[in-house]
Amino acid sequence: MLSRRAVAQFLATTALLPAGLASRTAPPLSRIAFGSCADQTRPQPIWDAILAYRPDLFIFAGDNVYGDFKDPDAAPLKLAYALTANIEGYTRLRTSVPHFAIWDDHDYGSNDGGSEFVHKAIAKEIFLEHWKASPDDIRRTREGVYDSHIIGPPGQRVQIVLLDTRWFRSPLKRTDQRGAPGKERYLPDANPNKTMLGTAQWAWLADELRKPADLRLLVSSVQVLVEGHGWERWGNLPLERQKLFDTIREANAKGVIFVTGDRHIGALYHELVPGLYPLYEITSSGINKVFRNAKEAGPNRLGDLLAAENFGTVEIDWPQRRVALALRGMSGAVERSVTIPFADIGLAP
Repeated sequence: MLSRRAVAQFLATTALLPAGLASRTAPPLSRIAFGSCADQTRPQPIWDAILAYRPDLFIFAGDNVYGDFKDPDAAPLKLAYALTANIEGYTRLRTSVPHFAIWDDHDYGSNDGGSEFVHKAIAKEIFLEHWKASPDDIRRTREGVYDSHIIGPPGQRVQIVLLDTRWFRSPLKRTDQRGAPGKERYLPDANPNKTMLGTAQWAWLADELRKPADLRLLVSSVQVLVEGHGWERWGNLPLERQKLFDTIREANAKGVIFVTGDRHIGALYHELVPGLYPLYEITSSGINKVFRNAKEAGPNRLGDLLAAENFGTVEIDWPQRRVALALRGMSGAVERSVTIPFADIGLAP
């Protein structure tokens, strides 16, 4: 657990210096929490449990507000952020815990939206202002809001990669059987001209994964490994999903774990990919928006869905060389978990 002094130093330096630079002077992380899908018009009591967990770092993994809009004044999105700023637990976390954020469709401004959203530049400006990006933040000079940070000293470095799966993403293939299990809204589309991240972000990601790090959390607002449903996921663009695996392998990036949201459920996943170490994914979605009757196939899921309010945690035991992924409920108690030895994800035991 970072001391209050370290927290203050981390908050100050990351606000003043370019992303990924000041973070390397911070103490090693051991307790990371994250969550997604927070409706600003409903109570958000789970912040009490998140604060009681006392994370070193919190990751806002998308749908941090619900502010879809159609007009260039973006009034619904501006109002959504204004209401969120008045939520007591949320405000306490933002003023006391280091944090990073990425968007999903509802803070992007368009349900299931991608590159076609005409007001995305307006949403980006509002996003950067809300999250207090500095005037010289690199995200102000390029398209999208993707970002990366490396935190901790050599031997205990955690890389947090925040992927933008909205700005560049090609339109998805609509289902031919809406609502059918496994085909609820979209179908896999192997069109080689379609993209999830866009040319610039793909090149950036390859470079980021070559940087020295000991554990890497790839934060994607939409699920990566999951199979068995027809909602938004990387599997909608299977060639792009394979490209993600190939990029990890070609960069020789060890210790990758996927951190995802979006789905209004919590779940853990495990996938064996040829040429790579086993991959794990933790999905936490439901700060206060939950699909309580969720049922779906889970061929690579570890255990059952968690269809209740939840937040995710990543606990790193540096001396024992292992990482624990957990989903926690309203009380903060662990509801689903898996412990992964470093050796299982390509790191030295």
